[in-house]
Amino acid sequence: MVKLFTPDGGATWLLSEIEPDDPDIAFGLCDLGLGFPELGSVRISVLLAHRGRLGLPIERDLDFRADASISTYADRAQVAGGIIA
Repeated sequence: MVKLFTPDGGATWLLSEIEPDDPDIAFGLCDLGLGFPELGSVRISVLLAHRGRLGLPIERDLDFRADASISTYADRAQVAGGIIA
């Protein structure tokens, strides 16, 4: 599992798997910082092209180490209104 985030915004993604038939699609927990985190799919090419308010790209949290399943993170995020990682 990897954690991605916008350094100049409130979005966070915990991605747990890649679609075997289309490696541009990842599945995980998406939180755009609006209080409604959800499980779903995202195109990696879209994440790579995205720039935040200050023009910064999405970054990977190199210190993140998953300690639970994606469903546990999703349950926690639903209660908290955002990803707790």
